[in-house]
Amino acid sequence: MRKILLLAAGAPLLGAIIGVVGLYAYTGSYGFNVLLRRGGTVWVSVNPGDPRLSDSMRTALTTETVGEAGPLRWQNVGNGFDVSELPVRVGGQEVDRLLLARIDPHRYQFVVRNAAAGNMGLQDWMAKLHATIVINGSYYSPHGTPDTPLLSDHAQLGPTKYAAREGAFVATDANASIDASASIDASASIEASASIVDLAHEDWQTAFRNADNALVSYPLLVGGDPTEHRIKPSDWLANRSFVGQDRAGQIILGTTVNAFFSLSRLATFLRGSPLDLTYALNLDGGPVACQAIAVGHYARHFCGQWEIQKTDSAVKLLTWPYGSWALPVVLAAIPKH
Repeated sequence: MRKILLLAAGAPLLGAIIGVVGLYAYTGSYGFNVLLRRGGTVWVSVNPGDPRLSDSMRTALTTETVGEAGPLRWQNVGNGFDVSELPVRVGGQEVDRLLLARIDPHRYQFVVRNAAAGNMGLQDWMAKLHATIVINGSYYSPHGTPDTPLLSDHAQLGPTKYAAREGAFVATDANASIDASASIDASASIEASASIVDLAHEDWQTAFRNADNALVSYPLLVGGDPTEHRIKPSDWLANRSFVGQDRAGQIILGTTVNAFFSLSRLATFLRGSPLDLTYALNLDGGPVACQAIAVGHYARHFCGQWEIQKTDSAVKLLTWPYGSWALPVVLAAIPKH
């Protein structure tokens, strides 16, 4: 009887050990940090009117409109660095808001980083990189490693064989020194250090060739041949992040406050927005849609909290018990000196 009792008492411990071993085998250290930081994730079934959804999400599920852009007013907060917040309205009511940064690539160096262990949050990256802005990057695997090709200070990360037909953000450290007191016009002759490349007619290996930092992502929301970049309409709603390039060659980073946008809706909105974008490349979305800024007296810190999947009449909401998400892949901008 005593042996039976001992076996019964040890069963939970044995189960826990098996669970830990299984978790490590599937996700490595990333899975442990997921449990520590937020207790894991669960998709729960909801209906379109569920109070657990935001008002914006409920509106998005009941209308096909893409929304109208409110007034856009840029505020200069540093040399070559502007910020703004662009309202998105439906029927005169705000349903979402884009947190925006406009960055002069003559004055800022862009870097791509990966922390596969899942132990780096938004503020951790800001502190480590001494960055002016950090935004989440492209997609990652259950091990926290990049799901798309990345270049991080010349080091190739992610898959080496990858069929990419959408877009890549590429940056070089060339001309990494500039007089901070020089005017924009005086520095215009210096080659810009960052741009978005349409991969419809160029492979990503060629796009990466002269870059120091780069990432492949999808879909290409703005730019390219519209007949080759079709984004299927869906009701997959989430906080969204993107990296764009305007007609002046400046880099635009954006993150949505709410989850009004599907990818197709965001693409249509950005094409008609006052941002004057020539390219916009989607980054990963949902709770990892994060953005932090620290420049002069200006600060911003935001991370998403929304993501739902909708198929036919079934709606599922992504939830987690506590805490915050790590950012395995990030894109950051650092002033040139």
